[in-house]
Amino acid sequence: DQVFYHKFLQYQFFKQWQELKSYANQNGISIVGDIPIFVAYDSADVWSNPEIFQLDNNGLPIEVAGVPPDYFSETGQLWGNPLYDWDMLVQTNFDWWINRFKMILQLVDIVRVDHFRGFEAYWAIPYGAKTAINGKWKKALGVQLFQAIESTLGKLPMIAEDLGLITPEVEALRDQFNFPGMKIIQFAFTNTSKDPFLPHNYTKNCIVYPGTHDNDTCWGWFNTAPEAEKNYLLRYAGANGEHIHWDFIRLAMSSIANISIYAIQDVMGLDTASRMNMPSKPDGNWEWRYTDDMLTQQIHDTLANMTADYGR
Repeated sequence: DQVFYHKFLQYQFFKQWQELKSYANQNGISIVGDIPIFVAYDSADVWSNPEIFQLDNNGLPIEVAGVPPDYFSETGQLWGNPLYDWDMLVQTNFDWWINRFKMILQLVDIVRVDHFRGFEAYWAIPYGAKTAINGKWKKALGVQLFQAIESTLGKLPMIAEDLGLITPEVEALRDQFNFPGMKIIQFAFTNTSKDPFLPHNYTKNCIVYPGTHDNDTCWGWFNTAPEAEKNYLLRYAGANGEHIHWDFIRLAMSSIANISIYAIQDVMGLDTASRMNMPSKPDGNWEWRYTDDMLTQQIHDTLANMTADYGR
């Protein structure tokens, strides 16, 4: 009964999701969905396909996933996911990955592949480690993977989440398959005029965000950023600091990036209390919601006018 109950819930969810997707597509709206690079150790994927993961004879991970110390965490991020056995993935012609993309493309129109750099090299952390500090980079077989996927499914409608420690090799992998990368404007004001996140340095084949779900809101960023970064933003945007969220959105809209995306919290001009996610924080995330009355006519008009002005 318990199994049937959950099967029934899943049936209802997928039925309702397909109705929603059809309605969106009929109204000219595409849905962007996320595909994480890794899966959970206790997932159905690992349980049913243990041979494609790096597990020992007892079924325990040998090494696990994460990232080294970075912008978000001084000790890195210890995700704990089991890592792939890339040699076995090759032997199976990447069937599991191909089926995974087939499924996600039934649910969404465009796939944002999380932690894209892990397809070039991934951070391997000894199982049982308390932090991600003592990991090491190991090579993945991303070229072979995406060649196999494209030969089966065709050109992928894909976004490469190419954030973090990005090397020329990662950029080469992204560009070989012409995947658009991501530009985050909140990252732009720490360096020089050559910073790749500044809008005047973009190429067209990218997607720009003031901030993603992993960032603070624009007002949250502005309220806590170092003075030098805030002053740089104000000079760059020709702004006075009264409507920072619209300044960020205007920078994104006016760039040459093919697509610009904004968090609804930034459209509403909300502060840190409405932040969606805190990387490396295990709980209290993804709980923020909004109500219809929060989308005022003034917000509607400002967004509509800016969209028209910049041809978005």
